Amino acid sequence: MSGAWRRHIHKLGSSLRWNDGIGKDDVSQNANGNNIMINAAIVGIGWWGQKIVTAVQGKSERMCFIRGVSKEPDEVRDFTSRHGIRLSTELNDVLQDPDVEAVVLATPHSLHTEQIIACAKAGKAVFCEKPLALKAADAQRSVDACRKAGVLLGIGTNKRFWPCMRELRKVVDSGVLGRLMHIEGHYSNENTGKHFSSWRTDPTEAPAAGLTGSGIHVLDALTSYAGPARKIHAQVLSLQPQPNPRDTITALFEFERGVSGTLGAIRSTAFFWRIHVFGDQGSAEAIGENELVVRLNGKAPERLTYEPVDSLAAEFEAFADAVAGRATYPISGEEMVATIAAFEAVVNVVK
Repeated sequence: MSGAWRRHIHKLGSSLRWNDGIGKDDVSQNANGNNIMINAAIVGIGWWGQKIVTAVQGKSERMCFIRGVSKEPDEVRDFTSRHGIRLSTELNDVLQDPDVEAVVLATPHSLHTEQIIACAKAGKAVFCEKPLALKAADAQRSVDACRKAGVLLGIGTNKRFWPCMRELRKVVDSGVLGRLMHIEGHYSNENTGKHFSSWRTDPTEAPAAGLTGSGIHVLDALTSYAGPARKIHAQVLSLQPQPNPRDTITALFEFERGVSGTLGAIRSTAFFWRIHVFGDQGSAEAIGENELVVRLNGKAPERLTYEPVDSLAAEFEAFADAVAGRATYPISGEEMVATIAAFEAVVNVVK
């Protein structure tokens, strides 16, 4: 390790990890011990649900899918058969299966809250793809239901597991940037036009242009560093409607911790990811999946690159470890609710 800021991080020791101190109240202990495989069910086996299964099945030593639920079983039967997944059409089928320890939801957004509550009542750990809910009150209901049942609630924020974001967390937590002042975030991609499904074009399921599909990952990053949002201004500009949209969303935030922030997302341009955290002693900028630029006052910038990882596999390893009681889950219920509160506020502004 070279550079003063890296030596400073190193001196903090092994206790400095990107997920330390987050979500300690949300860990579910598994009485079966530490060296176990979590048997899970996947609910919703469309484009993204299949990506989840492909990242986990036969590759993870901590988690496997034994059951699946789809409302279009004929369309996914070959896929589930290849992966050794028993298929049914109703969530209740897997909730009544004693062999299922965890449920992964990759379903339409408006269904998330009631499905999470049903999983919690059945005593199943539950992982929900983003967004956790469309309204903050519903996100809080989900968090409360899981806490009451003593089961883990996980959330699909795989961008946190990109190497650049993991290292950005280390830099910020080290304190070398000084007092945090501002955060800029942008996430654009072409997924909406490439992976069409009718419910994803419904503005009640995916409001505010690119906010639901990509922008919420930026919101997750902003709230993880700056806390809940206090004031929000936002706009959506649309040049072409669904199913192949040409639109932008831009938002300006003031957070409760006195930090300002910006968000941008476009649904029709090449992949671009950037989270840039500014303090009064320097800044750190995560770019793409594997690049980090650190700029400290009075010093030359350092540009670092990291080996790529499968972020989907990594986030489900973290989920399985928390279900089994091997580790702390990296995202607290409070962060989940704060992200959805900011999401709901942006949606209301741009209506």
